[in-house]
Amino acid sequence: MTPRAEIGVFGGSGLYAFIEGAAEHRVATPYGETSAPVVIGEVAGRRVAFLPRHGARHEFPPHRVPYLANIWAMKDLGVTRVLAPTAAGSLQPRVRRGDFVICDQLVDRTSGRAATFYDGPGATHVSLADPYCPELRRVAIERGKAAGLPLHESGTVVVVEGPRFSTRAESRWFASSGWEVINMTQHPEAALARELELCYANISVITDYDAGVETTAPVSVDEVIEAFGASIHLLRDLLLAVVPAIPVERACPCASALRGARVGH
Repeated sequence: MTPRAEIGVFGGSGLYAFIEGAAEHRVATPYGETSAPVVIGEVAGRRVAFLPRHGARHEFPPHRVPYLANIWAMKDLGVTRVLAPTAAGSLQPRVRRGDFVICDQLVDRTSGRAATFYDGPGATHVSLADPYCPELRRVAIERGKAAGLPLHESGTVVVVEGPRFSTRAESRWFASSGWEVINMTQHPEAALARELELCYANISVITDYDAGVETTAPVSVDEVIEAFGASIHLLRDLLLAVVPAIPVERACPCASALRGARVGH
């Protein structure tokens, strides 16, 4: 029997080590297989489920991540809170490599991804006005500041389809809109979490400047991997501080996201 968990973490394989007594479990879902087996263990006495969104060997590009299966598996395990660290690019010179951004807004520029659990009959219109859980964001900000991290307490992430990086024109457009962060996986992940009434928060680790920040050369994969590797220990420490500080009881609107959202049921 698969054990239960209360907190979920999506991330890269370099984060496995922060979970004590970790064991792999396969979780069957109506949406196929998850990116990888779910690793379940404890952090400071809290039951945590960890899932590498791109797969154990990074085999899933951003547009092929099985987002529905991954989110469904977390819900099926009993998870109510999800932390979603990501490598991300900066669209503004003031957001520097190595900075952490606790995003509060999201702009979707993806296309063709399966993005809802509610394909009918009936319609379900979940509000995503504020896509990130205010309680989880508060804990992440407090713990990050206490650790002395280079932290931005808010930021808008624009999510592009990928797997290519942006053109300079696209990047300048995003930057001119005032958005701070660019990423390829926050949609539909954040929206799907809301549809299942899960609390969800993003921690963006800035690995590069996007092409529209004219003082830099175009971003490369090697640059992203090197920069994320340099920050991975700080991210692990932050997660170790955040998990035990998450309130057991939820007092946020995420838990009632479906209230009044369904039509034709």
